[in-house]
Amino acid sequence: MESVLKSIRDYGDNASAFLAVNEGNEYFEGSVKGVITYRRAGRYFIQFGGVTAEPDQQRTLLAEFQKYARAQRRRIVGIQLQPTDIDLFASAGFTVNQVGSSYSVHLPEFTLRGTKFMKLRNKISRAKRSGLEVRELPYDEGVKQQIGEIDRHWLRSKGRHVKEIEFLVGQVGGPAQEHRRLFVGLIEEKPVAYISYSPAYGSRPGWMHDLSRRLPDVNPGVMEAINAAAIEKFRQEDAEWLHFGFTPFTGLDPACEHSGHSPLTAKFMRLLAEKGGSIYPAATQLAYKEKWGPHLVVPEYLAFQNGPSFGAIWQILRVTKSI
Repeated sequence: MESVLKSIRDYGDNASAFLAVNEGNEYFEGSVKGVITYRRAGRYFIQFGGVTAEPDQQRTLLAEFQKYARAQRRRIVGIQLQPTDIDLFASAGFTVNQVGSSYSVHLPEFTLRGTKFMKLRNKISRAKRSGLEVRELPYDEGVKQQIGEIDRHWLRSKGRHVKEIEFLVGQVGGPAQEHRRLFVGLIEEKPVAYISYSPAYGSRPGWMHDLSRRLPDVNPGVMEAINAAAIEKFRQEDAEWLHFGFTPFTGLDPACEHSGHSPLTAKFMRLLAEKGGSIYPAATQLAYKEKWGPHLVVPEYLAFQNGPSFGAIWQILRVTKSI
């Protein structure tokens, strides 16, 4: 784990790179410094976040990972690749398509003033009038139990057969918890909602708004109030960026596609953007992120070794528990 954390700190320019330390992931480390994060799904390695290494070493590490995959009789599918990853993967024989976008706020520029944020300010005020207090808390045994109770109620409210999405979202707990930060909303000293933030490194350092949960019956504005309190704290600490992370099937733009992309896959992604609410609540996620007025929207990509296939997309949906 320490070598993975070091690679993320030293080379990770993806705002979501810290998700690599989620429990359940596997790691490939070759002859050069750096790491490739992946999970097994059927006959595929679902590779997360590109190649975390020095730019001039990434091609070597990717080639070694491809050789390892061939020995394991598996094909590679990359997910959440950045624009800077496109040429690397395309030159290694991958077909690259946009799959969504990520959203970020530049904290030195951020303000909630003005008519643009009036509705957001009103929601936050309403939550505070309900008695909400926001605190940053350590993840000790008492908080762990209370957070677990929120998780259980939250998941139950989603429906009987709904699974908890994994892999492309963060987690609370595990060996890397000491590096995350937990902001909790309390009413009459009872935790009713929380947001976990993960560190972000590279050219846009700061924090990533990661896992967030609330009790189903809390008043509107609670999550917004928690995030506003966290932003105030991060700004006091001179943090540069707050990243809201990746949302699939959003911000799709033909201008962002690689010249060698698959038109059929692009069409399928647009179909999921229009009809895929049952697979992933992209519209709800996007609405929450856009209300903070993001300063930066970055396209993110899928990369298929030996060309795209429905089977590869199916395995991504399966490994993330989207289906």
